[in-house]
Amino acid sequence: MAKEEIKKNTETPKVDEVPEMSDAESNEMMNKILNAFKEAATEVPQVEVSKEAEYIDKIARLQAEFDNSRKRMDKEKQEILLNANANLLTEILPTLDHFELALKHNKDPGVQMIYDELKETLAKYGLKVVNAKGTFNPNIHEAVVRVEGEKENVIVEEIQKGYFINERLLRASKVKVSRLKDTK
Repeated sequence: MAKEEIKKNTETPKVDEVPEMSDAESNEMMNKILNAFKEAATEVPQVEVSKEAEYIDKIARLQAEFDNSRKRMDKEKQEILLNANANLLTEILPTLDHFELALKHNKDPGVQMIYDELKETLAKYGLKVVNAKGTFNPNIHEAVVRVEGEKENVIVEEIQKGYFINERLLRASKVKVSRLKDTK
């Protein structure tokens, strides 16, 4: 009996079995069907728009991620280049020191010219001399000798030059630093 009822409910009614409706009922039924179609029609584009917006958002995020990756890679390349330059310049600094020693004891114009050219080339790659005058700064100076003086922590003499490479300390200046005289 249950199967027969299900069959009856799922079967399409035959034309002669459709109950008669008044014009008002027919119009009401037609409006309900039209409204259902309108709702269905407006819902479909919203789903498509949300998918479209989702894809646009995804593309925008991927573009931003790509830009960030490119910037990060450029920054890493710069750091690698800077470190490579720093390593090379660290190896060259003793040669620069030897030129300075040679010029201190011998004023040969040929040696002076080579020294000046080497300094100029190294400056192009960001090498700068650390200022070793004035007050002692432990961040850029290394105190190797302390001597008595009139003021505390004043640089008296530079023993070995220090250098920066592009605002980063490559080698600290080795200096003599004053300390106050003992008043005994």
